Amino acid sequence: MNIQKLIDHTILRPDAQEKDIVKLCEEGKKYGFFSVCVNSFWVNFCYKFFSGSEGSRVRVCSVSGFPLGASTVLIKSKEAEENVKNGADEVDMVINIGALKDRNFKLLEKEIKSVKSAVGEDRILKVILETGVLTLQEKKDGAKIVLNCGADFVKTSTGFGLGGAKVEDVKLLKEVVGNKIGVKASGGIRDYQTALKMIQAGAIRIGTSAGPKIMESKES
Repeated sequence: MNIQKLIDHTILRPDAQEKDIVKLCEEGKKYGFFSVCVNSFWVNFCYKFFSGSEGSRVRVCSVSGFPLGASTVLIKSKEAEENVKNGADEVDMVINIGALKDRNFKLLEKEIKSVKSAVGEDRILKVILETGVLTLQEKKDGAKIVLNCGADFVKTSTGFGLGGAKVEDVKLLKEVVGNKIGVKASGGIRDYQTALKMIQAGAIRIGTSAGPKIMESKES
């Protein structure tokens, strides 16, 4: 399995410096990861890094409303729009978690559709639920909303909240969305066996800051 083609190699730490982003991009190119995922400030830097690459280019992924999901619809949409303008191929937005718990589905529909419109049909939108703070029913409701609002992926976690990706959550999200959209597992995935379990559960993308470690543990 070419697991590297399923990995979004990620640095979203607030203290990331240019040297860290350069290393991320170099690792992305070396291992052939699907994308590098960075905060909005670094999008154009990564885009320029890869723009001269020959063959299959490592894509650039960024975030919107990260990591809390509590920004307004306008702010999330503008951030996504700016990311795409600066070269992002994909945007991972955090759903308004409080609104999901309040069952304020109209707001969730509005923000997902708005951000998808800002991203455009030719770019990928992933929606983060933060499964570690949700009940079983909230996970199901969230996945259904993501599916029905035109997003391309539902994603488990930010990696900043309580708990990360769990096999049972990936299975649940996959059961809800089927093959209509993708499932991305993210948060706490640091070795090949864990990544493989997520893929076997239904994930077709893995978000991790430990991409090289996953590749090394695969080979060991």
